[in-house]
Amino acid sequence: MNNIHNTFDVVVMGEILVEVATDQPFSHGVPAQLGISGDALNVAAAAASAGATVGLLAILTDDDLGQAIAARIAELGISTDLVKFRKGQQGVYLVHSDPDGEREFSYARTGSVGSTLGPDDVDPAVFAAAGAVVAGGIACAISGTSRAAVVKAASLAKRFVYDPNYRPRLTTVEDATAALTELAPHAFLVTPSYPGETNALLGVSSAESAAAKLRTLGTGNVAVTCGAKGVQLESDAVSAWVPAIPAPAVVDQTGAGDAFVGTLTARLMLGDDFPTAARYGAAASSLVVGGKGGTGLIPTFEQTRAHAAGSLEGTAPSNA
Repeated sequence: MNNIHNTFDVVVMGEILVEVATDQPFSHGVPAQLGISGDALNVAAAAASAGATVGLLAILTDDDLGQAIAARIAELGISTDLVKFRKGQQGVYLVHSDPDGEREFSYARTGSVGSTLGPDDVDPAVFAAAGAVVAGGIACAISGTSRAAVVKAASLAKRFVYDPNYRPRLTTVEDATAALTELAPHAFLVTPSYPGETNALLGVSSAESAAAKLRTLGTGNVAVTCGAKGVQLESDAVSAWVPAIPAPAVVDQTGAGDAFVGTLTARLMLGDDFPTAARYGAAASSLVVGGKGGTGLIPTFEQTRAHAAGSLEGTAPSNA
């Protein structure tokens, strides 16, 4: 485990959730599988699997459940040095996936212990030293203090990565747009999705125009994810289209976008160029949907690299 004074390749911040997953619509007596997820954990797990040293700033309950979640964080190869424990209620969500991997969610997270994240939890030395700091729109939406923590992290980071992750049931389009507009000038990388987020938050009708608008706002690199089609990349040196990679199996789409962000960020920090890192992100994204839950299947980097090259070399990713 990393000492807290060591430099992390990637630091991720946000809320961790208990995941209750079912194969059938929610009802009394339906069998369920418990897991640990949330966008921050999914991103951190992908970054660690891609080879980065990763720290995760999150607030957990000060009880046996919090300790069990911390154990899962460590099991995924993520440092728990930045994790904090407080009295409160752990956030929970229920998810049902149909045979195509499409999902239906129900959340119980209002006032969660994770939403107590605040600026005082952001250690300036750790965040300034990290190769990259990753945060998302969900962390900005769950509370005012959490959003302030993200803003502080963005001001400290050498490379700030922001995934808008717009959730209409969690925040208003006005607040989500304001967060993106405030953070974009500080961002090394922004990863909006097309068409939903780009239309709602940027008021544009194409991936290219979304990237151009974010670049005008001051973002260094933009990766516009276009679902099953691919990713549009834009930076000073790159204007490229990275095709999506077909998934070998689709069980649950939870965490696919997070896997892209985590893998892309990690590989950029480890020296890959933008298109290569994005290709690895696309490969990881298409593999994780073969498992149930946000961290139900985390491919090794060897598996991700082989898949990116068009072959799994006869191996299937193992459940992590």
